[in-house]
Amino acid sequence: MKIPLHLPSLAFAATLSGALFLAASQAGCQPEKALQNPVAVGKVSWERDYNAAVVAAKKSGKPIFVLFQEVPGCAGCQQFGRDVLSDPKVVNAIQENFIPLLIHNNSQGKDAEVLAKFDEPAWNYQVVRFLDANGRDMIPRKERVWEAPELMKRMEQALEKAGRPKIVTAEIRRVAIAQYCFWTGEMKIGAIDGVRRTEAGYLEGNEVTLVDYDPAEISLAELTRKAKAEGVATQVYPSWEKGYQKAPNSDQKRQLQGTKYAKLKLTPEQATKVNAFARTAPQRADEFLTGR
Repeated sequence: MKIPLHLPSLAFAATLSGALFLAASQAGCQPEKALQNPVAVGKVSWERDYNAAVVAAKKSGKPIFVLFQEVPGCAGCQQFGRDVLSDPKVVNAIQENFIPLLIHNNSQGKDAEVLAKFDEPAWNYQVVRFLDANGRDMIPRKERVWEAPELMKRMEQALEKAGRPKIVTAEIRRVAIAQYCFWTGEMKIGAIDGVRRTEAGYLEGNEVTLVDYDPAEISLAELTRKAKAEGVATQVYPSWEKGYQKAPNSDQKRQLQGTKYAKLKLTPEQATKVNAFARTAPQRADEFLTGR
């Protein structure tokens, strides 16, 4: 089964196309350069020299995607790198459509010079700006864009401004489904075809599984029917305004704990599927792993 990836953390939902997971390949293959990055900057292959990025932008016509980031980074910075900038779909979108430039906001030397040039504060939370080949903002600077859907939207705006092709995306929707135990909810719902990502949480006093699903593959009605058949859908919240709270990390993907998968660096989408089959069908779980 091929799984189109998608994005964020608490509010993950959104954009993805293309196949995600490959069957296991050669063990012991060399990791890509991007995988050596600090957690806070994800798995993008970053340019670290501003002038080189400008030259590349002029040559290619691509805008510059510049990340001002604290490295190694606070917990929030690391979550952004781990959940958003490590998502294969986001990584591909950045590297295919932009010149990726990383500026440490807690370093001296050339990094500090670029901070001063763009009047960015030092030791700040992450900020992404989109520049043309002359170093000018293509769209207005905006802070606190920490969820993948909004980041992807701003990427599209920058590409439109540059007259570049849009990123091909697929619609991903979210629903909260209540059950007696979200440990079981993540396992049972995560196994359903069309479900891309799950998260354990609380809503209106209930344990719920927050679910991202692909409506092109499964409708909400069918998802609800299958969840009820598995005994993990006492109530369904297609939308809500406030009140959702993510469960502690110790309650996330509980089926992975104590298994051979527990220490693997899985993407959130991989973790969803591996968690669903780790204890009941390990061979099926292995199908969602890549060689590395």
